[in-house]
Amino acid sequence: MGSVKKKTKNKGTLSRFFRFVLWICFAGILVAVLCGCVYTLYLTKLVEDRFSGRRWSVPSTVYSDSTVLYAGRGIDRGSFIEKLRRLGYRKSEDKRLVRGQWRNRSRSIDVFLHDLEVPWKKRKGFPVKIRIRDGKIAGIAHMKTGDALVVIELEPEEIMQFFGKERERRDLISIKNVPEHLVQAVLAAEDARFFSHLGFDPAGLARAFYTNLKHGEIRQGGSTLTQQLAKNYFLTPERTMRRKINELFISIAIEMKYEKKEILEIYLNEIYLGRKGAVSVNGIGEAADFYFDKKVEELTPAESAVLAGMIKGPNIYTPYGDGIKCRKRRDLVLGIMLKKGWISKKEHKRAVNSPVRPTPYRSYRKKAPYFMDYVASQLNEFYPSAVLSSMGYSIYTTVDTDVQAAAEKALRKGLERLEKQNSALKRRNPEKRLQGAVVVMQPRTGNILAMVGGRDYSVSQFNRALQAKRQPGSCFKPFVAAAALETFKPSDFFSNRKKTYKINGEEWTPKNFGRISGDKLSMRDLLKMSCNIAAVDLASRTGLSKVVSLAEKFRFTTPFREYPSIALGAFEVVPLELAAAYCAFAADGIQPYPLSLKNVVDEKGHSLVRKHVDIDSVISPEKAFLITSMLESVVNTGTARSLSKMGITFPVAGKTGTTNNYRDAWFIGYTPDFLALVWVGFDDGNSIFVTGGSSALPIWADLVKSMPGYISGNGFTIPPGVVKRRICKQSGELASRRRCPETYDEYFLETNRPLSECRVHRSSGFFRRLFNKGRSVFGNDI
Repeated sequence: MGSVKKKTKNKGTLSRFFRFVLWICFAGILVAVLCGCVYTLYLTKLVEDRFSGRRWSVPSTVYSDSTVLYAGRGIDRGSFIEKLRRLGYRKSEDKRLVRGQWRNRSRSIDVFLHDLEVPWKKRKGFPVKIRIRDGKIAGIAHMKTGDALVVIELEPEEIMQFFGKERERRDLISIKNVPEHLVQAVLAAEDARFFSHLGFDPAGLARAFYTNLKHGEIRQGGSTLTQQLAKNYFLTPERTMRRKINELFISIAIEMKYEKKEILEIYLNEIYLGRKGAVSVNGIGEAADFYFDKKVEELTPAESAVLAGMIKGPNIYTPYGDGIKCRKRRDLVLGIMLKKGWISKKEHKRAVNSPVRPTPYRSYRKKAPYFMDYVASQLNEFYPSAVLSSMGYSIYTTVDTDVQAAAEKALRKGLERLEKQNSALKRRNPEKRLQGAVVVMQPRTGNILAMVGGRDYSVSQFNRALQAKRQPGSCFKPFVAAAALETFKPSDFFSNRKKTYKINGEEWTPKNFGRISGDKLSMRDLLKMSCNIAAVDLASRTGLSKVVSLAEKFRFTTPFREYPSIALGAFEVVPLELAAAYCAFAADGIQPYPLSLKNVVDEKGHSLVRKHVDIDSVISPEKAFLITSMLESVVNTGTARSLSKMGITFPVAGKTGTTNNYRDAWFIGYTPDFLALVWVGFDDGNSIFVTGGSSALPIWADLVKSMPGYISGNGFTIPPGVVKRRICKQSGELASRRRCPETYDEYFLETNRPLSECRVHRSSGFFRRLFNKGRSVFGNDI
């Protein structure tokens, strides 16, 4: 009886103990659940804050200027087709032309234009026929309606991106534009039960737990798409149990807050899918462009399976790597899609039998690197660099990629040609090789069409167009002439006789390059023949203070002094500043600000306010035209006359320049439509042994012949206030009818024109006529 009571008592004690343990366990579970709920709610707020703001640091994209096409514009067929390729147009393989395709015909190029959306214009794409005849656009017509079009505009070309620290490249897409087979391929590869679980998959976790327990370490994750998203956004990639628990709770928080399609959209924009050189390819949109040169909506089921298969290991299954591994992984994804009933057997067979054909590999390379450095410097004046690397701005620049490519090619070929002609110019050290710089601008706007700061950016990032300070030589003489026009006329004479000047107590005697005959030269002829002695006389008689005062108006940042040698360009200038100063001669005396930026637009399409830049009137339109007219003589009959033999037959004004000991060689030439500057020299100032006419001028010619779109053939317009008079070449005065043997037409300021008739040939008496008659009969000996 006692033992029964004892057993009953023991049983009751044990029962109470188990109930106590159960209550403890229940309480523990309850507390854990409550804590989990609180933690999940906390994470929900964290997730909301993270996803409601900027989800990605999207780099700002830099674009070239758009290309305007119209009847009469010069065009090179090969260069134009290459531009279409760079803009993402594809050659049509059949008779039907669809959006984004082009077709080359004997007399035309047919193009189905992309949609255009830039700050200054929006339009839908449509097919056009561009008729070409004799190197020019003969006409443009709408292919569907047949209507003639006055002008069409091609979209800007992407030239680089401003990346953040992670250097991620991402083309954001909307889930609405993602084809169903791409979604199915991603789910087949990564998470087939995505639309049915709550952020984690118990079956997948069980498999991962068993595998990890079996090997005694974390080998398998069993993660869903939501868990992968949680890891990428909030956690480190380390494989620990603590991280997996956090991943689980964050996944639940994401699922509580967002719809499945929205989670999928975030995931598709986030996933890492390889590298493009040093740049990370993130998101399915960027991957579609990089691997297949397509928009997401254009991907085939087979291409979608390739991208989906890469998620597991982008560097292992890349189509640019092991083709067998990539194809096996793709076929595995297609097999799961077939098993799930997402594609038919026919679609599966067609997809697995198709080859993996990625677009040719395109590493990320900065185009127009010297120009882009200048863009960055101008942007930093207005916006913080950190914003540029993360805010996804669209930056529209002034560069014309065709002109830029032509400038780079012309400089490279020109320097190689000089080295071949004279072996003394060759250097083994790449950093000490012969160098050059090119700047191409639009004179009236200041827009920089091209900038080349050296022959190889990978060797030297020093931008000689922007950072070098070099003596301009004879290229400075037009500024001396501009200062003189208030007092002197283009027909006035200046001494070509040797003369010695005193500078700070020391004697200095200017010399000419080569023999220039005559004791005196007109202002026009001294510029045409680049006569140093006469140029110094011009500067001295004008007044050195006036020359310096005018030069300072042209916004040179380098100082000038009142020395006679200023007439020969003895003081250093920055090439870009010299190009901008010459723009004033081509633009009615208005000097523009050198611009690399056209517009900066935020993600919502709003243009950001640009800092005001000054455009100054530095000389009158009348004086600018007189300088231009005299510089046309340089090209027609002066030191740059060899341009005509190089195929330059349209009106050009320009000036050659060479400094002492041939250290610097220049040519600056312009039309009403463009201005181009070329400089050649060594960084250390060694001699190049040739003049600007022999070195820089041929480079200029090669460049200009490769930019037909800017060659209108139009001459310079004579402004009001300029008059033309017939002048005697010997006296520089108004020519006497039938008396002056050599005459020419000259331009003058209306306020400073010649009034007196030629005094040399003015006599009309009997003895004068007899003297002239005797000379005609017996020759000059009489």
